[in-house]
Amino acid sequence: MSTHNPSSQEKSVEQNLAKDYVPKSKPGNLPISNQVDQAMKKKMEKTQKEIEKFKIEFLKKYKNTQSVGIIPQQAAKKIEEEYEISEDDSKRELIHILTIVPESQYKKIGQIKLDAIEIAKKINDKLWVHIMTPIDFWNLGLDSKFEVMEALAMSYPLHDKGFLGSVRVAQIHKSLVLKKFEKYVTSYVIGGSLTRGETIKTSDIDVFIVIDDTDVKRMPRMELKEKLRGIIYSYIGEAEAISGVKNKLSPQIYLMTEFWEAVKDAHPVMFSFIRDGIPLYDRGAFLPWKSLLRMGKIKPSPEAIDMFMSSGDKIKEIIDKKLFDIATLDLFWGISTPTQGLLMLYGQAPGNVYDTVKAFRETFVTKEKLIEKKYADILDNIAIKHFKAMEHGKIKPGDIKGEQVDKLRKDALDYIARLKELREQIEKRIQEKSIEQIYKDTFGMVGSLLKKKSEATIISEFDKKIIQKGKFPPRFLTNLKFIAKTRRDIAKTQLEKKKTTKKKDNLTFKQSQNVDQARKHAAEITTALIEHTQRCELASLEKSRFQIKSHDTQAEVFFLKNTFLVQPNQIQKISKDKLIKSTPKELQEQITTQGNKETKIDHKSLSTLHKIFGEFDLVY
Repeated sequence: MSTHNPSSQEKSVEQNLAKDYVPKSKPGNLPISNQVDQAMKKKMEKTQKEIEKFKIEFLKKYKNTQSVGIIPQQAAKKIEEEYEISEDDSKRELIHILTIVPESQYKKIGQIKLDAIEIAKKINDKLWVHIMTPIDFWNLGLDSKFEVMEALAMSYPLHDKGFLGSVRVAQIHKSLVLKKFEKYVTSYVIGGSLTRGETIKTSDIDVFIVIDDTDVKRMPRMELKEKLRGIIYSYIGEAEAISGVKNKLSPQIYLMTEFWEAVKDAHPVMFSFIRDGIPLYDRGAFLPWKSLLRMGKIKPSPEAIDMFMSSGDKIKEIIDKKLFDIATLDLFWGISTPTQGLLMLYGQAPGNVYDTVKAFRETFVTKEKLIEKKYADILDNIAIKHFKAMEHGKIKPGDIKGEQVDKLRKDALDYIARLKELREQIEKRIQEKSIEQIYKDTFGMVGSLLKKKSEATIISEFDKKIIQKGKFPPRFLTNLKFIAKTRRDIAKTQLEKKKTTKKKDNLTFKQSQNVDQARKHAAEITTALIEHTQRCELASLEKSRFQIKSHDTQAEVFFLKNTFLVQPNQIQKISKDKLIKSTPKELQEQITTQGNKETKIDHKSLSTLHKIFGEFDLVY
């Protein structure tokens, strides 16, 4: 069995990681150094285009290809030695391209090689294509050809569905770990779904690192394991950054003594680890055990058999628990949260489970008649008869069967689909009600200003006293009429539909647009009216306000329906020849009522003030 001396190879890898292995451009482009002269730069650009052309033509013919990558120049010599490339060809400075095809194409690999060679020769006879399946790659590890494996793994990816990136990040992590403490590592093994050929986009890259603890004398073994674990995990981020593969690497670390103990008893985890694992580095701790396993020489202990068998005993418990969770928790939260959302849309605050079920039935089934009774029954069944029953311990895992879950699932999906329709109904019903509120608020405010009540009179007076006098722009009259017309049209349409169908239909799209437009017009009109009223009040305030000045008194006097005296921290009014306490609200109401009327000074009130304060000046 060959051993691996990482020093020279790893030094090469470490020196060139940033330069050759880190992507510096978009996939399909090779990093181009800014230090080379123009001639070399042109040559490299030409090579880039040729390699890209090869990739495109090859993938056009073999669309399911897993990976295409360029083997780094530093690794070319090792590859040429391994695959016995002639000295003459080697002198031609070949460009080695690694292509990984699916294992299912193994029987066609001869034809694939011929097609690849033909495509490469048409483009550039220096392109040397290596066609492999994943198993071909793993066999290098089983044959202890770790340096060849590493050279291939360091290929710069031009096209990759995950395989090349996975082995690349594992190889870089291995190099970093070995460089730090090679003497402690006996095996670095990649395994899991990747080596089984079952990997998917979200699969982790499982690696197993066996640490030699046989010569540990002063440090407790577990302390050694934890210290090395910390260092090994600290290299994950660096390896992922260099390889361009993120959130994938998942190392598991074992001491050699605990590893051998577990293997001896054929522990299920170790059994799977040895069966599926492929060494990226091994000093004789892993491959012998893998050979023994293949030969059937690893016999599990009775305890290990019990451990294997015990997993079957838990199947019923696991299935019952999952069915129970789906029927009680998952389905409940899946329908109760959107139900509460619709109640909130309607204007009701969400309550507890019982309140939610009750409010849904009373509001949408009984009162508004927007949804069929069966949907309230579905909510009741899932929320009360299953979820609350679970909370109260009335049903437990094992009480719910698969056919029940299937029925509940169908009901829940039907319920959610119907809830989406109900949302549209509620939103349109709200719009129907909102036009009434818009009309009431706008005409109420305008009518109050003009002291008119009927719609026709309000519009007529608004035109004469507001628009024609230039207080508001003419569009305000048009917009006020639009609000009134929108309300009439919707009321008329709903009345006609009610007579024919005995049921109110939702607003048409055009009507919904008109309601939105009416809302905008109303907001503009009411804002302008508020500002106008405030200006009028301010003008009225100034006309009716006077000041009293004497050697010891300073106050403001307002001659309104009553005469008000305003001093710091108090408001008073004259009543029956004396001052009594008043409020800001009463003063404001009288100022508003006064409006633009002429202000008349009440001489009787002046006489009263004279009696109270003595001589004073009245200043406007």
